[in-house]
Amino acid sequence: MNPYFRTPPVVKNLLIINVLIYAAMAVLPVRSQVLEYCALSLGTPFFHTYQFVTYMFLHANLEHLFFNMFALWMFGRTLEYELGQRRFLTYYMVCGIGAALIQYVTAIVFGELPLVLVGASGAVMGLLLAFGVLHPNATIMLLIPPIPIRAKWFVVGYAVLELLLGWRGVGNVAHFAHVGGMLWGFLLLHWWKRNGKIYF
Repeated sequence: MNPYFRTPPVVKNLLIINVLIYAAMAVLPVRSQVLEYCALSLGTPFFHTYQFVTYMFLHANLEHLFFNMFALWMFGRTLEYELGQRRFLTYYMVCGIGAALIQYVTAIVFGELPLVLVGASGAVMGLLLAFGVLHPNATIMLLIPPIPIRAKWFVVGYAVLELLLGWRGVGNVAHFAHVGGMLWGFLLLHWWKRNGKIYF
């Protein structure tokens, strides 16, 4: 098999878990119950602390699932090989949980509670940040418009855009969770660098 298409075990298992959960919710009459107990229901009677983890494995629709899983596959493969399985999974989970914490804080500040969050976007944005930090001059081909751009500029531009959209409250999207995933990823990478665990 072409090494480019080889998927390491943590990324593979994350893909499988997310797809299986989405499929189960689509075909079984449990969607409302799963969302009630496992979506991150901030500021509601259904809130439980474990939801800071479970929300990452739920998705609103097929498009939401596809783009998150595609980005996980696209950036996660390289990062898992470079960071190692355990460190990669730690990074992914820290970014996902950190993303939810940032969204929670901003929701309190802007008075946007109650708030329900689902999706792996925060963790995936952390992966994008890590790819940009570790491979700043790698070329990423955009879909719309179809032009190449260096990873470092794509990460900076995406972060600025998410901040602006979050500040203006555009769309039914947790923009600050995206920024939060990138922020926690940046902090964790530099913590590891300071302690000699990774180099860049």
